[in-house]
Amino acid sequence: MADSAEDLRVDLYDTTLRDGTQREGIALSVDDKLRVARMIDGLGIGYVEGGWPGANPKDTEFFRRAASGELRLERSTLAAFGMTRRPGRVASTDPALAALLEADTEVVCLVGKSWGLHVTEILGASKDEGVAMVADSVRFLRAEGRRVLFDAEHFFDGHAEDPAYALDIVTAAAGAGAECVVLCDTNGGLLPDRVEAVTRQVADRLASDQGSGANEAATQLGVHVHNDTECAVANSLVALRAGATHVQGTINGIGERCGNANLCSIIPNLKLKMGIDVIGDGELRQLSRTAHQVAETMNLVPDPHAAYVGHAAFAHKAGLHVSALAKRADTYQHVEPGKVGNSLRLLMSELAGRSTIVLKGERLGLDLGSDTELTGRILERVKDLEHIGYSFEAADASFELLVRDEAGEGQEVFRLESFRAIVERREDGGNVAEATVKVWVGGERLIGTGEGNGPVDALDAAFRVAVGGRYPELEKVHLADYKVRIVDPQAGTGATTRVLISSSDGDREWQTVGVSENVIDASWKAMADAYAYGLSGKRARA
Repeated sequence: MADSAEDLRVDLYDTTLRDGTQREGIALSVDDKLRVARMIDGLGIGYVEGGWPGANPKDTEFFRRAASGELRLERSTLAAFGMTRRPGRVASTDPALAALLEADTEVVCLVGKSWGLHVTEILGASKDEGVAMVADSVRFLRAEGRRVLFDAEHFFDGHAEDPAYALDIVTAAAGAGAECVVLCDTNGGLLPDRVEAVTRQVADRLASDQGSGANEAATQLGVHVHNDTECAVANSLVALRAGATHVQGTINGIGERCGNANLCSIIPNLKLKMGIDVIGDGELRQLSRTAHQVAETMNLVPDPHAAYVGHAAFAHKAGLHVSALAKRADTYQHVEPGKVGNSLRLLMSELAGRSTIVLKGERLGLDLGSDTELTGRILERVKDLEHIGYSFEAADASFELLVRDEAGEGQEVFRLESFRAIVERREDGGNVAEATVKVWVGGERLIGTGEGNGPVDALDAAFRVAVGGRYPELEKVHLADYKVRIVDPQAGTGATTRVLISSSDGDREWQTVGVSENVIDASWKAMADAYAYGLSGKRARA
């Protein structure tokens, strides 16, 4: 290992498009895979594993389109994944190896058995044949001009049962020309102390082989771990401390069962905590955005509590914390959020204090620090509203409207007179909802009627009919997410309902909240705030 962390070079290898897609519920199209590959390339990650050519038509098509020039990676190297030759076959005629060559990538990542149990019981081969399968396959691909990385599947489990055989597998790959051998915790069941000890032993063995002339060139050591003990990131980091210089993982840690090592945590840990420049500062600032983009492409809800990139990763709720943050930003934050493309968030709740109000006001361009009476009113109003079921933690837009209203800076975009919504259940089983909304805009009474697949959808349509001529900008505003929660379920059908709405105009997104014993009324309140916030600063047309 290098004398210091700053001198250590670590290569990042992303397997989101292969191992990550094995997560339950994920199914990417070829276009999706090409899109995600470009996102990963934008982070400057060294390798992007595109999939397993020949294993399924989708991956084969991905590599065909990539080779045609449709995928142009600027920072990353595309890798194809596949397995070693099968028992009793010749590498040059093995269909799986032929598919890897047809993928036409500079780098190939081969997976081979390193646990004797799998060789004898699953493959039905001898242990000697298992070693030969690895060496033959690596040697064949090297002769065809490919750079070869070797994933030693189940290495740590195999090492626990038969250390000598597991080591024979990785040294056979290295001796045949693999430029990197990767130790895999395929079952994800190990703890850091075991990973570190075994990785160090392998690093010493590879160094010894190079020193004795058994290997002509230095072989890089890598690690690939799964997260079944919630230790994948820690296991990756201790492996690097023990001599590995190549780490594999996925964006957001997605993968089969409990997932893979999370590159969105590994990358900032290496760069910000260990001083290892795995990606540039500019790329690091894209980390949060990329994590969210990949999640959205995979139809996953981004984890708000994910380290570094989660929406709540730098969110502060307690008044004590906020008071300290007002004096020094590092008092309750382990890194500066902007370094990973995230941001500080101050959550409004009954736990908040005056410091939270003042800091939130500063972000809105309001000086609330000198007006203790105003901050007191805002704080009491927040506490009163939260007492009846409101939650402003995830509704910053509603909170801003509240603050501006108390400060006398609120803008009346429209004023509701009344709304009505009905749902008709038809004989054929179909449903249709109809709503009427009456509002005042600039002294004019406007009425709109609309239909929808439900009463909330119908209300939205009716409101747009009513005010669309006065606020054409409303066409850009659309509902991005809608959540309903029962605040007091013990009250049964008369329970208080909280509705949270996320809205977007294509450039920004904001959240609003409404509470009522009537779900339609709660929905209207959240929608009304969403409209008011989205149209704030806009003048109604005469």
